[in-house]
Amino acid sequence: MDRRQFFASGLAGIGAAALAGNAGAMKFYPMPSDKKWAVLYATWCGSTRDAAAWISEGMGGIADVFDVRENPDLSAFTHIVIGGGIRMAAVSGELQDYLRKHRDVLKPRIAGLFAVCGNMGRPVGPEQKETLIDAHLAKLSGAALVPSHVFLGRVTKSLMDPETAKMMAAFDDYDNLKRPECMAFGAEVLAGIKK
Repeated sequence: MDRRQFFASGLAGIGAAALAGNAGAMKFYPMPSDKKWAVLYATWCGSTRDAAAWISEGMGGIADVFDVRENPDLSAFTHIVIGGGIRMAAVSGELQDYLRKHRDVLKPRIAGLFAVCGNMGRPVGPEQKETLIDAHLAKLSGAALVPSHVFLGRVTKSLMDPETAKMMAAFDDYDNLKRPECMAFGAEVLAGIKK
């Protein structure tokens, strides 16, 4: 590659990065809205990322979707839905730290909470909602009386870190996360604000 090509390629890359804008948020179906919505999630292997995108889709695509690992600034958003993948009855340390650090900004804006867990493949009941949402995620975030839901997740051992994959060796891969269920929760959250 000659010097001229090298500089042209570099300038093209810089221009593309400048035009990308806020590359951190997933904006699958941006729709006009008078409110600014965000879905914040923490995932272990991708299930919660998919749930977050489908929740936004159920809201008509008006919510930007953020991974907590990007440490997003959500202060400009009017309504926020927060969720996390569950391991050993808790969301990730990154989400716990983020919620503690930004609790004052987030608390009055939280419009919904969700968790994604395998639950050993068994149906989710009131006990999981009490343990994972009411006693854990709601307390971390300071949210009260907002719509909440626990979704069954999936196990894909090839996406896990080696230690976790070893722990899960006795289990087969499975996928119990349902797009229509996530979309219905998004619609429920949106309807609750419009009332």
